[in-house]
Amino acid sequence: MTSTTLFYIIIGIIVINFIKDKVLNALNAKHYNDPIPEILDDVYDEEAYSKSQDYKATNYRFGIWSSLFSVVLTLGFLFLDGFEYVDNIARGYSDNPILIALIFFGIIMLGSDIISTPFSYYRTFVIEEQFGFNKTTKKTFVVDKVKGLIMSAVLGGGLLALIIWFYELTQEQFWLYAWALVTVFTVFMNMFYSKLIVPLFNKQTPLEDGELRTKIADYAKTVGFNLKNIFVIDGSKRSTKANAYFSGFGKEKRVTLYDTLVNDLNDEEIVAVLAHEVGHYKRKHIIFNLISSILLTGLTLFILSIFISNPLLPNALGVEIPSFHVGLIAFGLLYSPISELTGLAMNYLSRKFEYQADDYAKNTYKAEPLISGLKKLSKNSLSNLTPHPAYVFMHYSHPTLLERMRNLRAK
Repeated sequence: MTSTTLFYIIIGIIVINFIKDKVLNALNAKHYNDPIPEILDDVYDEEAYSKSQDYKATNYRFGIWSSLFSVVLTLGFLFLDGFEYVDNIARGYSDNPILIALIFFGIIMLGSDIISTPFSYYRTFVIEEQFGFNKTTKKTFVVDKVKGLIMSAVLGGGLLALIIWFYELTQEQFWLYAWALVTVFTVFMNMFYSKLIVPLFNKQTPLEDGELRTKIADYAKTVGFNLKNIFVIDGSKRSTKANAYFSGFGKEKRVTLYDTLVNDLNDEEIVAVLAHEVGHYKRKHIIFNLISSILLTGLTLFILSIFISNPLLPNALGVEIPSFHVGLIAFGLLYSPISELTGLAMNYLSRKFEYQADDYAKNTYKAEPLISGLKKLSKNSLSNLTPHPAYVFMHYSHPTLLERMRNLRAK
């Protein structure tokens, strides 16, 4: 195989993936005006449903133009040997392979962020603002961008530097050391993400004593779940949309409730949502997802180790000098179809886990407050109640609201 053939395989992957996404989005858009299923006819009134349809259509049109811009830019960058240009800039500053890689990815990351920022700004301050979701100030938007870039540079750059150092030191065996490094990092972040990263962007406060905390504590006792760390996060700082999530293990496990969730749902509904999150923990979903992620990372790194030394990878992107960092880009583009297949499998399992967590909440608490809570959350976020099955299969990590209602009401 020649580098030219590999180049056109990469182009083919990008184009086919783009067409596939546009077809799925178009199929999904055809269902925007479907009548609401009877079991969900109390989610939206006529005015709210009309607003939901407008929101979905607006995002659909915006998605077409933003993704078209992205794919044209990507293809243009490839055909014009953009990676070679950036690589030459990086090599002009250093001969050290680690520094070259850090400068290379730094330029790519910064350039990508500059190009994507106007789209992000439009989505936040025009679309989300238009439909009443946005609470982000322009100052918060800018500060979030700066913090995100710094965090990516420190954490991502640090990991990349160590991985390249392992490669320079051990060559074909580097994947084992890189896998161990990424595993330690992944476990550490799962344990301490809420303590170390979240506070950089949001304020978290312990749920205050009162009727809600008492109800949560009473439920936790009935299922033998030691839960002391219950926090409320200021999600309303950026959006009116609500959420809740479980994180950590052992003494570090905690439940985080968005303040929007606390305000939108009543106590019974919040406890039911919490019971769902406890179900994920009790059913070992968090451990399974962590182990699966680690194993998939190991497989990817092993396959990478087989091909990374082949000069065809950087040559396919128009770069004459073989290097780990350019080879990594080419490998990522070529590996994307496999990543999509593993993503489909993980989404399928995730949807099954959501049913199991719902069943746990239904059996250890009550189904009705979870049903009413999910309906409120769907209404408040203007969710799509009638998505196309193919779109759900490809993209949804959760079952649709209709599927969850049917499951919760089944005996």
